[in-house]
Amino acid sequence: MSNRYNVLIMGASYGSLFATKVLLAGHDAALVCTPATAELINGEGTMVRFPIRGRETPVDIYSSDLESNLRAMAPEGLDPGSFDLVVLAMQEAQYSAPGVRELLRRVAAERTPCLAVMNMPPLPYLERIPKLSVGPLEKCFVEPSLWSEFEPGLVTLASPDPQAYRPPDGPKNHLHVGLPTNFKAAPFENEEHTAILQDLEADIDEIRYDAGDGPLEVPVKLRVYESLFVPLAKWPMLVSGNYRCIKPNEMISIRDAVHSDVDASREAYSWAGQLCVELGASDTDLVPFEKYAKAAEGLGKPSSAARALFGGAEYIERVDCLIRQIALQQDLRSDTVDEIVRLVDDRLEKNRAGS
Repeated sequence: MSNRYNVLIMGASYGSLFATKVLLAGHDAALVCTPATAELINGEGTMVRFPIRGRETPVDIYSSDLESNLRAMAPEGLDPGSFDLVVLAMQEAQYSAPGVRELLRRVAAERTPCLAVMNMPPLPYLERIPKLSVGPLEKCFVEPSLWSEFEPGLVTLASPDPQAYRPPDGPKNHLHVGLPTNFKAAPFENEEHTAILQDLEADIDEIRYDAGDGPLEVPVKLRVYESLFVPLAKWPMLVSGNYRCIKPNEMISIRDAVHSDVDASREAYSWAGQLCVELGASDTDLVPFEKYAKAAEGLGKPSSAARALFGGAEYIERVDCLIRQIALQQDLRSDTVDEIVRLVDDRLEKNRAGS
């Protein structure tokens, strides 16, 4: 095992997946969440259910059964200075919540390296891409000023490829993994900070968990790349799948969004991939459409963005807006993306009006 790290994870829902991998690898983790959820986790721990290839039944991993230390705490008064790494695992709008916004500013002041596991890349990460003018992109963020105090080199991005969800009516400390793919992280500017990610990558890779029938390899790994652009491989998936779950009066599953018109999905996917290449990505940074389409066959639920919109959310992560604004800077345009932005704008307007 490498050095033993102390990792602060902002967001206890999706963040509990990353936390479980950190704990299994022999490191310590702290989850930032509401006081009620913190009390639940500190009393009972977390449970994450993993599907295991070749095994008929999934494996439930309880943090209370692991040797490493898991804590949960509300953001108020939390000192981020004792942590080696901060993982940003909330949705972008949640960082504006009282208590969270102040913690985010304390994290920036501590200059602790931050790994964003978000669909919406934080502005400091985007500042690291030479071909981007970040100013015009601020309109896509709920509160862009929250990110202004971060040093860009201290913020990197991992694509949140693994799909996970809280079971309906289930406790808030339980999470089920639906698609057990990997977190794909770009490096930090500083090699010492990237080394933290590489140590975690190696330790997570070595995990074998005994569920009573012998040691098992647990899916969902951390993969650290040399390319700054690897996490952007999620953008074609969002454009062709996640955001196309949103229809004028209903939401559909990611599977149906991709496979109801495969040609249209392929076209949208290719367009977003070309945008990534224009920014500096190589073809090897991206995932072939056929591989994504195959994975989408198992995604029978609407995307989290669609569920939030049709659940009445007044704010969601506007990756659709971000991709369109970035494309305009590269003289690219997509009717599909324009339509997505229009549908999201209309639904948010209805939600904010209370209708």
